[in-house]
Amino acid sequence: MAEFNTIRTATGVRSTEIDAGLRAHMNKVYGTMSVGMLITALAAWAIAGLAVTTDPTAAAAQLPNGKLLSGLGAALYLSPLKWVVMLAPLAFIFLGWGALLRRASAAAVQLGFFAFAALIGISLSSIFLVFTSFSIVQTFLVTAIAFAGLSLWGYTTKKDISGWGTFLIMGVVGLIVAMILNIFLQSPAMMFAISVIGLLIFAGLTAFYTQEIKSTYVAHAAHGDQEWLDKAAYDGALSLYISFLNMFQFLLMFMGQQE
Repeated sequence: MAEFNTIRTATGVRSTEIDAGLRAHMNKVYGTMSVGMLITALAAWAIAGLAVTTDPTAAAAQLPNGKLLSGLGAALYLSPLKWVVMLAPLAFIFLGWGALLRRASAAAVQLGFFAFAALIGISLSSIFLVFTSFSIVQTFLVTAIAFAGLSLWGYTTKKDISGWGTFLIMGVVGLIVAMILNIFLQSPAMMFAISVIGLLIFAGLTAFYTQEIKSTYVAHAAHGDQEWLDKAAYDGALSLYISFLNMFQFLLMFMGQQE
């Protein structure tokens, strides 16, 4: 809890500077995350529009709900390319993001985050072909409200929840393994359990990451390394973005109405 006491024990102008800097830092985190969400939404909507056709003679395939897929749609959702689209974001997170943070400039890290958001949009575009637009918007709003409440609690709570991190990350690893297994098992019961557990895990991670972003800034603000702080803001934005995105997808399992 030493990080939180730093603000309280700092005196005079220094305390004010840290408080102002923390507010600016959190605004940058949330602002970057919001732009990323907008990029994802626009990319998903645009790709979904290009993936379907109303011309039967131009259709490359047909979905069970009757929608006709264009050549692009058939390639993205039915060909082996779908595995590339599905796994590329994971490869970026596990193989590319850490190297980008260590070696690239803050501007390049920001660009990398936005590129990742666009990639996620491509991988999520199929939801517009499966679920109604109303249910997608409704689920997004519910997710936004829940996320705001959880993040606010993580920011304001005096309780140290840093110990949650290891447990929650282990839960994410187990969740990924279960989801991969269910690709082959196709068990509705298992999918329901994955959705419930996943929603709880990423709800906890939202609060955990918010507190971590705050404590990291307070611990390093005195060093004055603005380049590092900028990278930390983009890293925090990515963490919260992933939590929001996963909460949205798991909630969509419950709230989404299929066409």
